[in-house]
Amino acid sequence: MNNQPTTEDRIWAALSHLSALAFGMGILLPIIGWSEQRRKSNYASFQCLQALGYQSLGYTVWILLTLLIMIVLIFVMIPVISMADANGWNVDSIIAQWMIILFAVMMGFIGLYVIFPIIAAVSCAMGGDYRYPIMGNRLARYLEYDLTREAWLNEDHEDRWVAAMGHFSILIILWGMLAPLTAWIVQGNRNLFIKLQSIQTLVYQAGVTLLYLASLFVYFFGFFLLVVTMGVTGEPGMFGFIIFIVASLIAIVIVLLIPLLHILGQWAGYRVLKGDDYRYPLIGRLVDKWISKTSFTAASPPPRTAA
Repeated sequence: MNNQPTTEDRIWAALSHLSALAFGMGILLPIIGWSEQRRKSNYASFQCLQALGYQSLGYTVWILLTLLIMIVLIFVMIPVISMADANGWNVDSIIAQWMIILFAVMMGFIGLYVIFPIIAAVSCAMGGDYRYPIMGNRLARYLEYDLTREAWLNEDHEDRWVAAMGHFSILIILWGMLAPLTAWIVQGNRNLFIKLQSIQTLVYQAGVTLLYLASLFVYFFGFFLLVVTMGVTGEPGMFGFIIFIVASLIAIVIVLLIPLLHILGQWAGYRVLKGDDYRYPLIGRLVDKWISKTSFTAASPPPRTAA
């Protein structure tokens, strides 16, 4: 085993870190890099897995913090605007200033998110053994990563990390499905655990995404009927108004349900990291049966033909 990173190792590591700049779309590259470099280079494998963790866990933390700060600023802005209106101040000017503050906060958080992958990519391109703050050293201990000793990474923990990051990526709308899909494609034939976890995660995330799209469809369908009735009578018809209210309520219920499904995805990732062979309710059992059936069929010998 060569513990010193080669040019190929550094390239894989740097590209894996830089893929974070694609904001979700690049999450497949660290998995591909890890699959190509595992049992070839501990250095490249660790850096790819670290980049994968940053794009799933880091993205989750980043988006939650951004939403939290935005909500706090909006709740602070409302009483300020009310006070300004009561005192006869220029409300439009105050709103414009708050919009600038919100925009600056958003840009600041985007800059904070991209700066670490850039630093990591530059460090790895120069041969450095970069560690992300908070996560890097913990992941190194979890994977038993140490360039000074002649031993491969902990294989079981590698697989669990990749599977768990697929679960955590549920907050990356649409593009998060690339993580379990890629893991299934590149490592599913080698490892039944990754295959099952990746397929059930992919099905679960696809279901959550379709549910989100369904809420939009229901809302806009109700709004469309409302507009149609207004176009006929010149004012909202009772039928269109009732349909719009019902559609809005259904959409709100779905939207409120989605965060609970996101939390379940995060819980699944946590349980996988803790050593569980987690199954999503219903989906996990169905996928398990499907895999067992297809594996049995593939392994069964062809039927004998009469001589």
